[in-house]
Amino acid sequence: MTADSGKIGSEPKVPRAPGSAASLFGRTTKFIRQHGPTLGWGLLSIGLFAGLWEFLWYVGLADQRLAPPPHVFLGDFASQAKYFNTPKRWAIGVDPNSGPTPFGALVITMASSTIRMLAGLAIAAITSLCMGAMIRYCALFGKLVLPTVTLLAPVSPVAWLPVAIFLFGIGNGPAIFMVFIALFFTMTIATVTQIDSVNRNYISVARIMGASKGQIYTRVILPAILPGLLVVLRLNLFGGWMVVLVAEATGVGYGLGQIISVARNTFNPGLVYFTIVIIGLLGFTFDFALRMLQRQVLFWLPKGQAGLSGG
Repeated sequence: MTADSGKIGSEPKVPRAPGSAASLFGRTTKFIRQHGPTLGWGLLSIGLFAGLWEFLWYVGLADQRLAPPPHVFLGDFASQAKYFNTPKRWAIGVDPNSGPTPFGALVITMASSTIRMLAGLAIAAITSLCMGAMIRYCALFGKLVLPTVTLLAPVSPVAWLPVAIFLFGIGNGPAIFMVFIALFFTMTIATVTQIDSVNRNYISVARIMGASKGQIYTRVILPAILPGLLVVLRLNLFGGWMVVLVAEATGVGYGLGQIISVARNTFNPGLVYFTIVIIGLLGFTFDFALRMLQRQVLFWLPKGQAGLSGG
């Protein structure tokens, strides 16, 4: 019998199961402690903006026919949601009520736009990273390709719309292509710029230690440019949303952009603002998720660096 065996409360601690209620509560508490202030200030900012809008309407400075207050267009969810997912709803019959429920139509439309945007952004991010590395890895390839990339970078995504329709017709293809083509050239130039800004001392030390050219790119240059590339990816996230909405508004497929077009054609300001709120919430959510991913990937950087603070 040891000296500690008779002490009260000396029983060994039983480790918590990963899926236990206590573990889940701990993770939730940690999440709230880390991100609660950011979410709180975000909600306060949005609340102040909405309150100012409501006040201007209340005192008569905002015309309800042109700028209806939030409580008007957000409170009329059922009548606004009937416009969402219009091809699916109207294809069943003349009666639009025979299609999906208002909430179901809203979810389908949001998912359609989100998938197109994420697909185009992912393809652009991967191909631009590979293209930028090849431009600097192979001097001849860079001399042949970089001038063309620079030439096409300023071209507006709208100019690519006929090309997208010629190549892919109507549907998801042209919308994804437009997001890709709008982001690819600028992200390629950003990748080349990030590679050029890597500290030459890192590369010199790697060469002295016998690293090959491929090892220098994968083990020195890529980790060095990763913070900047994630910032570029975050900024292009907003650009991807803008482009996919333009593509959908021009009729390449149903989605949030098409709803904006319908609201314009029917002169429905409430539907316009209702859709803008949804787009803003989606953009805010994906930006917040990307910032959380940055904190996990760039764990060695202080919170305020590489765009990690994000407000």
